[in-house]
Amino acid sequence: MQRLQYEAAVTITVHSTQGSVPREKGTWMLVFAQGEWGTIGGGHLEFEAMASARALLSKAETAQALEPLEKRFVLGPSLGQCCGGVVVLHLAQVSAHDVPGLQHAHRRSLRPLALFGGGHVGKALVRVLSTLPFAVRWIDSRDEIFPQDMPAHIECEHSNPVQAAVSDLVPNSLVLIMSFSHAEDLDVVIACLLRQRDKADLPYVGLIGSATKWASFRSRLRERGFSDAECDHVTSPIGVPGVHGKEPEVIAIAVAAQLLQVEK
Repeated sequence: MQRLQYEAAVTITVHSTQGSVPREKGTWMLVFAQGEWGTIGGGHLEFEAMASARALLSKAETAQALEPLEKRFVLGPSLGQCCGGVVVLHLAQVSAHDVPGLQHAHRRSLRPLALFGGGHVGKALVRVLSTLPFAVRWIDSRDEIFPQDMPAHIECEHSNPVQAAVSDLVPNSLVLIMSFSHAEDLDVVIACLLRQRDKADLPYVGLIGSATKWASFRSRLRERGFSDAECDHVTSPIGVPGVHGKEPEVIAIAVAAQLLQVEK
């Protein structure tokens, strides 16, 4: 998106849909004279849409401003796509002036996720999540553990005590807990359950570890007055079933797959 600071582009936005289509309403991409950012679903639909966008860019070279354009595509034999649906696309010229609005729109389309812990699994998870539709708030009590040059939608935060960050998480954040110590993990779980008791706005709270670790944590939580129903809100162990590897990258993929299954 930074290319817009020095090069014009055209946004292609899925304005409306009917039936079976590759992407949902509101999906958008940027098309430059050479190259693009994002996707509206690929295939012949995207090929034709990008051709229209570049034709619009060519006209923009001889005109100061161009009116937005709407195009309707039937995803049938003529496009070589058998989805059978209908897509209406909105094409509009954009420039450096539009960058803040586009960045805001992009961030709004990402699901908020808080990741507590910057160890090996945490680092592997951030690499995976940076390619998925999540706005990640990465939190640790150790300030020196965060890598340099993180993607724009990965926000690194030092918090000591680490559980203090729970109070101002974005509503409806997904939460992953995998700090360097069990004591910190427990503090974060307690903070999440207290917030859930008060606001019920953390749809997923996941704790890394074995079934034995969770049994110990559950016992401690019960001693602190949390009900079985409240404890049941915590997912532990984390990750989709059937993935048995212990390598950080394997765990990261299994956990990311589980997060994608959480209903909005």
